[in-house]
This record gives sequence, structure tokens and C-alpha cells, in this order.
Amino acid sequence: MFFSTQVQIPHNNVAVEILIPIVKNLGLASGILVIGLLFTISFLIEEQHGSLTAEGLRVRTLLRFASMVWFVCVVGNVVLELANLLAVSIGDALDPTTMKSFLLQTGIGHSYLIQLVVGALLVGLVGKIKKTGGSNLFLSATLFAFVIPIFQSHSSSSGNHGMAIGSLFFHVLAISLWVGGLMGLLVIAPSERAQSLPRFSSMALWCSVIVAVSGVANAWTRLNFLAGWNSLYGVLVILKVVLMAILIGFGYRYRTRYSTKARDSVSVFQLISAEAFVMVITVVIGGWLSVSAPPVSKAAEIAGLDPVLNLTGLAMPAAPNISRLLWTYIPDGTFLGFLVLATALYIRGVVVLSRRGDKWPVGRTVAFILGVASADYATSGGIGVYSHFSFSLHMIGHMILGMMSPIGFVLSAPITLALRTLPIGRTSNERGVRATFLAFLHSRYARTITNPLVALTIFDGSLFLLYMTPLFGTLMQSHSGHLIMNIHFILSGFLFFHVIVGVDPNPQKVPHLVRVIMLFGAMSVHAFFSIALLSSSTLIDGGYFASLNRPWATDLLVDQHTGGAIGWAMGEIPILIALIATFIQWTRDDSREAKRIDRASDRALAMGEDDELAKYNKLLLNLASHDQKFPDN
Repeated sequence: MFFSTQVQIPHNNVAVEILIPIVKNLGLASGILVIGLLFTISFLIEEQHGSLTAEGLRVRTLLRFASMVWFVCVVGNVVLELANLLAVSIGDALDPTTMKSFLLQTGIGHSYLIQLVVGALLVGLVGKIKKTGGSNLFLSATLFAFVIPIFQSHSSSSGNHGMAIGSLFFHVLAISLWVGGLMGLLVIAPSERAQSLPRFSSMALWCSVIVAVSGVANAWTRLNFLAGWNSLYGVLVILKVVLMAILIGFGYRYRTRYSTKARDSVSVFQLISAEAFVMVITVVIGGWLSVSAPPVSKAAEIAGLDPVLNLTGLAMPAAPNISRLLWTYIPDGTFLGFLVLATALYIRGVVVLSRRGDKWPVGRTVAFILGVASADYATSGGIGVYSHFSFSLHMIGHMILGMMSPIGFVLSAPITLALRTLPIGRTSNERGVRATFLAFLHSRYARTITNPLVALTIFDGSLFLLYMTPLFGTLMQSHSGHLIMNIHFILSGFLFFHVIVGVDPNPQKVPHLVRVIMLFGAMSVHAFFSIALLSSSTLIDGGYFASLNRPWATDLLVDQHTGGAIGWAMGEIPILIALIATFIQWTRDDSREAKRIDRASDRALAMGEDDELAKYNKLLLNLASHDQKFPDN
């Protein structure tokens, strides 16, 4: 596959050696096909008000068969992987106790367990999909399950494994959608294929750029610039880059062919088939690379023996100072990739509006830039690097991601920008991407999480769930755990501040008084949490920081207390700013309401009618007159 486990124990079981590559490659092909068919149902085939058409139901039948094949391959991969790791026969690997321990107590086992659960759900429920919402949900789950083993791959042991894992993550994600979408085009009816090509072409353009950039970045992190490129691994990388260039050329060719020969389905099919053939070769080379170890320099071999590097993916830095915190930069490839993708989409949205002749407020773009810059600093900058080694600096990163960056993102109005630029349906009966997104914003789920009480609970309750349970120590010990924390911080912060000071449309109107109460509540909970940290007498990291044996700031409990003080100070300031902003919005809304009433009154007077205030006064007079006439009533 694109990735493989780190440990390969040689043994004499010929059956295991023969079956491993066969099952892995079959699982790769069937998994990509599942992703492609789900993407085809969700975005390529025309739907009717969100419901599947006859062609969608036909593709769903193929999807069910592909899901069964993928699930069987995942089961086979689990058994063969265990047999390979323990150097035992397939029969011995089927022992229930051994299998349970493997799935529940090892990193690669957890990855396989996620794939087993998603595969079982696909096999059992995919036949019941009737709307594109269901296929979107399964597409997200399958993509997640498909890429999760990356965090246990060869790249996770690279010197700069943050960049290596991140680049591989986006590489696999993009190529899965690209190749899978191409497979979907080949199986749908010619009439649907002609209609779906523009959408696939747009998606393929984005995917091709991501695949090319992420592939080069991953190879760069794993190869010595001179010696590495002369090795077999380097030759394979160069060959793969050349094939990628050919694929992009095919994409450009059928994009222009489609515009000139829209009805020539035969020529379009030939172009797609040729691209699929080159893609198969590219995927095979990718599989070859996954089981080939890149050339390792002596320095990398020595670094591989460093327990701190193996645990955090980073060498132990020198004691932090202002200069190192400001200028240190080691990219966290996965989070950086999300930020780059979000920036590209935001810029595209602004460009689309500009080409229409619509103006997008400069202040919103500036707010977005500040959000991206602060989030990048908290994950890849000095604070992001040192957050792996110090609780107090981790808390600074947490506050930036959870309290400061979200304000910038909320004020940049990304939801409004998306609603104004996402493509609409191709026909009057098709919902399209924009209407699908709009339906999500009005869904029960969106109304639930934007409920003020729910948003406040997610924002503040997660503090206690994370730091007052063993969860914090567990997440800190892996790159994926650190990534999950960072994503949670920024999403929970975005949700909270969206409800409080958001300029985007909200599924439910939250009164300003309720927003003020939420802010005071958040302020109180933050203070209580910080006091709990300041008064703690035991470490909450489960021994993580002690295992690093850092030579500076050796009193871990003092560092933890400092983190509590930082959380208190940095947590209150953004809330106070949001409180001021809420009062300003409240005043402006009251002013707009007063102007609206005045305009309504002026219109009523111009038409010789009573305004709202006059009508209300007449109502009071009528009630008083009624009371005088009928005092007993």
C-alpha cells in the first residue's frame, strides 16, 4: 500500500510472505474503489433534491460489493500482519487472545480496528443509502479509516516525522480521491460521465497539485539530497514524479477535449482509460516505495537511537528563550497542510467574488490571515515545538489555538464566503454542493451544537475531560494524539466564538443577554480550572514529561503550576475582548432596530396610517375604555 508498518520480522512461513503483498494491494485497490464510488454518488452523479437517482442506486450496488471485498482484505491484513510480526503461522495468529491484544494494545492494531469497524458498517448499511447525506457521511468515515495507518508508517520514524507524516497524509488522501473518482467515472453511464466530467476535472486539478507537492515534500524529508537520489528509492521517486506530470497532462488534455467534443463520449472514455492505466502504474510504484526503506545517513541512524526523538519526533531543544520561541520553526506537516488548504480555498472564494464584481471586506481577509498565522505559530513555530516538551508552553499553544486563532477565523466569515461561492446544482432538481452545505447548516446536528449551552459545554467541559483524566498523557505520547488535541482546540474555540461574536449565519438566534451570560460562565469555569491546576500536588501528564528527561525546567510540578497561571491569564483576556465586542454588537443591533421602527413609522405616516407606536397606544386606550365600561370583567 502507500504505507506499511515499521516492523518486519523475517520468518520461514512462505504462505505469509506470498499473501501479504497480494492482500495489501487488493485491499488498496478495493479501498480506493470504495472511496471513488462514494465520491461518485455524493458529487458526480446527478441527484434529485438530495435523493439518489436510478444511476446512483446502480452504483450503490457496485459499492456494496466493493465494500465486502475491502472488508475481507482488512480482515486478511490483520491476520497476516499479526502472523508476520510474531513470526507464527496463520492458524496461530487467529488465536482470540492474541488477536484481542494486538487490536487493543498496539498502534497498528488500533488502526486496523478502526478499519474493521468502518468496513463492517459499510457492508451492513451501505445498501440502505438513499440520500447523498448518507454517502457523504460514509465517504468521510472511509477516508479517515483509509489514512489512519499513516501514523504507524515508515514516515512516523523519520527524523522530521511531523512533516513526513503530514505530507504522506495529504498525498494518500488526494490520490485516493483522484484515482477513486476516475474509477467512478469509468463505471457510470456515458450520459452521466459527460455531465460529471467538469466536476471531476475541478477536483482532479486540486488533487494533482496536492499529490505533486506532498510527494516531493515527503521524499525530501526522507532522502539525502545527493546520495539518496542515486539509490533505487530515489530512482523510484523520480519515476513517480514523471508519471505524475504525465497524469496532469492527461487531465489538461481531456479538460480541453471535453470543451471541444462534449458529446464525443468515445474519445473522452479513451482519455480516461489511458489516464487510469498510468495511474495504476503510479500506484504500483507507490506500493513499491512503501515497502522500500529510504537510504539512511549515519546522522539519521544515530538520531534513530534517541528516545526523545522516537517519542516526540523532535530532538530535545535547548532551553527556551525569547529568540528561540520567536524564530524556531519545525513544520507540523498535517496541521500545516490543513492551514494551507484552508487558505487556498479562502483565496479562491475571494477571487470568485472579485471576478463577479462583488467586493469582499478587506477586514475579513485580514482576520483570516491573523487566524492562520497564529495557528501556524502555535503548532509549527517556537510555541508549537516547545509544547511537546513543557506543560506551560503547551498551555500557551492551547490558549492561542482555542482562544485567539478562532476569533480571527470567526470574524473572517468563512461560512458566508462558502455560501456565496460554492457551486449550485447543475439542474433545477439537483441540490448541488451549496444547497447540501446549506442543508447541513439547518440540520438538527447544527442546531444542537450551536445551542449556547452545548457550545459552552464543549468549550469548557473539554478542559476537565482532557486535563483531569489520563487522556492528556495518552494523547501527548503520539503525533496523532497531539494533532487531535490541536484540531479539537481550534474547532471548539471556533464553535464557541461563532455563537458569541460570529458574523456568519447561525441556525438559531442567540439573544445578546444569553451571550453575555455565556461569556461570564466561560470566564468562571476557566478561573476554576486554572485554580485547580495551580493547587494540584500531582502531575497530570501520566509521566510523559518525566520520560523526556529534559535538562531545563526540571521541576515539573512548578511548570504545571505555571501552565495553570498562563491558562488563567490568557483565557480571560480573549473572553473580555469578546465581551466588549458583544456589547458593541448589542448596541449596533438596537440602533438598527430603532432606525427600522423609524422608517416604518415614516412610511405609515406617508400613507396616512398609524405607525406601530400609535397603534400600540390606541390598543392601550381601547383596553382602558373596556375596563371602565365593564369594571366587573
